Amino acid sequence: MVRFSYKKDMNTQANNLPASDGPMEQNVLFAVPAGEPESCRPAEPRGRARVQRAERRQVILRAQALDDLLAEDHEARLVWRYVEGLDLTGLYQQIQAVEGRAGREAIDPKILMALWLYATLDGVGSARQLDKLGRDHVAYQWVCGGVSVNYHTLADFRTDHVQFLDQLLTASVAGLMHQGLVTLQRVDQEGMRVRASAGAASFRREPTLQECRVETQQQMEALRKELEEDPGSCTKRQEAARQRAATERAERIARDLAEMPKVQACKKPDEKDKARASTTDPEARVMKMADGGYRAAHNVQLATDTGSQVITGVEVVNVGSDLGQMAPMVEQHQRRYDRVPGEMLVDGGFAKKEDIEEVSSPAVGTVVYAPVQKPKDLDRDPYTPRAGDSEAVAAWRVRMGTEPAKEIYKERASTAECVNAIARNRGLRQFLVRGLPKVRAVALWFALAHNLMRAVALGALAVRMAA
Repeated sequence: MVRFSYKKDMNTQANNLPASDGPMEQNVLFAVPAGEPESCRPAEPRGRARVQRAERRQVILRAQALDDLLAEDHEARLVWRYVEGLDLTGLYQQIQAVEGRAGREAIDPKILMALWLYATLDGVGSARQLDKLGRDHVAYQWVCGGVSVNYHTLADFRTDHVQFLDQLLTASVAGLMHQGLVTLQRVDQEGMRVRASAGAASFRREPTLQECRVETQQQMEALRKELEEDPGSCTKRQEAARQRAATERAERIARDLAEMPKVQACKKPDEKDKARASTTDPEARVMKMADGGYRAAHNVQLATDTGSQVITGVEVVNVGSDLGQMAPMVEQHQRRYDRVPGEMLVDGGFAKKEDIEEVSSPAVGTVVYAPVQKPKDLDRDPYTPRAGDSEAVAAWRVRMGTEPAKEIYKERASTAECVNAIARNRGLRQFLVRGLPKVRAVALWFALAHNLMRAVALGALAVRMAA
């Protein structure tokens, strides 16, 4: 190996290298000793590397409480403190296991209540998934506190107490009103279409449903004869399962036929024979969704206080249009809080003249802010009262043409769109339950969870403002 240096013939001879015969002399940087370089010598023999390897089957005893596994500021603790402050007397009175009598203890309603509130905030909407999280996730284990729960109990608790959830929504909003955090001075209403637990293939017309009913009756009769002729053909559990499946199918078809007149009432006279009902969820309706497609869905109506973004009213309907939903929501506020909103902000789909007249009457006194439909005659001013307008409708037209009304209406986008987006992010994209009562229960859970977090934020803001 030849290294170059500024020295010439001297270094060349010292390294036993032939001198350059040409006109250019070879330069060597430094002398390299004879023999093999140290870097090329084989490494000294060494033992096997010692490392710490993972051992996951070793039994470990830890002296640690379940309460130590969860951070003090964890959201699950917040939910539990909220539940502990609720009056759950009505739920405790429904428990049949009492002291002095035989029977297994029931699960504390506080645990079930906290589980579903925290699961709603966490975007969990399945009872089976919640059951699994109660065994695997630290936060859910902390809420359970060592109590074993199952998906069937969780599913039943979620939908069996609609009236209690409705009363709880009223009480929670009333408490915020008492603190001055909610005023109901300005309320926004928005309809959100959420997919139902039914597919397009489950919809049948009335003649098909009649045929299905006859087939179901024949199947039930054949099953009865089979069990009478050969009682040992299946176990008691299998027999009960087959009978239950046939009975449930017959009940669903009966509900479909009962819903058919309501579906036909929404059709034009020449299209009544095209009316269809779902054999999976008879109360679901095909609606136009936000992406332009048509799917089985329910229409969730949410009313929100614009100043606090607290949900003050909840309703679920199976009508795809929002037309005619404003007056019932104002009436709901009167029933809940003994007062009506001072102003209602709605989009053009709610602007039904009869509703505007009803809520704007002196007996109600709610001011409506809704966009005015553009006239077909482009030369006509849409904010000018028309000949057939009532006093309330004429005042609404004139009002929406003013700049103050346009500024007030801008609050709707920052309220309705924000609340809807939060609900979507928490999993309100498709209902996993069937029937309007159960769907309404799920919508109330979302409203309660949303208001819980808004109450925390508003309380923290009030403390900062006071300081």
